[in-house]
Amino acid sequence: MRSAITIIAVTIFLFSCKGTTNDPIRVAVENQLKAYPESTLQDLYKNFFQDYFGPGHLVSDTTAAGAYLNRELASYDNATGAYYEPTGYKGNFYRVNLSVVKEGIISREVFFDAFIRSVSNIQFITLEEWTKEWAQIDSVIQTMNLSLANYAQERERIFSLLEQGQYIMHHSESFSKAYDPHYRIIERKIFSEEILPLLP
Repeated sequence: MRSAITIIAVTIFLFSCKGTTNDPIRVAVENQLKAYPESTLQDLYKNFFQDYFGPGHLVSDTTAAGAYLNRELASYDNATGAYYEPTGYKGNFYRVNLSVVKEGIISREVFFDAFIRSVSNIQFITLEEWTKEWAQIDSVIQTMNLSLANYAQERERIFSLLEQGQYIMHHSESFSKAYDPHYRIIERKIFSEEILPLLP
């Protein structure tokens, strides 16, 4: 009888561990820190935020957005990082590296059109809904006991900004210095059907 109880207890423990290990939020955090070890909580926040809000704003002036893309493409020589990666833990959007344009894999016109349509189709959730979602994500991150630079300060700042009705954040200075990111956000369906088939 005791051995049967022990087996049941071990089984429950293993299943609980498996659920924790495979938690999609935890996996998303681990993936980002593996690819970008210089990430701070601010960068993790941005990744999860982009999963719900894409680039975080609507593009009202496509001409200005196109000119900004041209300037960014001309501002550097070599782009680092993967060609693409999903955002957050749901993968509603993809970060698509501008290297696909710089290297001539995808035309600037096709890339920009996909980006603009991705931005135009965003269905924003409310600030209240996002605050609750981030609180859930934050609770998972806390259990991971990560050694993130300025963790306590950034965590306090994020919740303070949300209380003030602000939710858009940029990459941290350490992330920007380490990786010099250049990408645009493409909606999942558009990416899968129009961009991914063009990539090597």
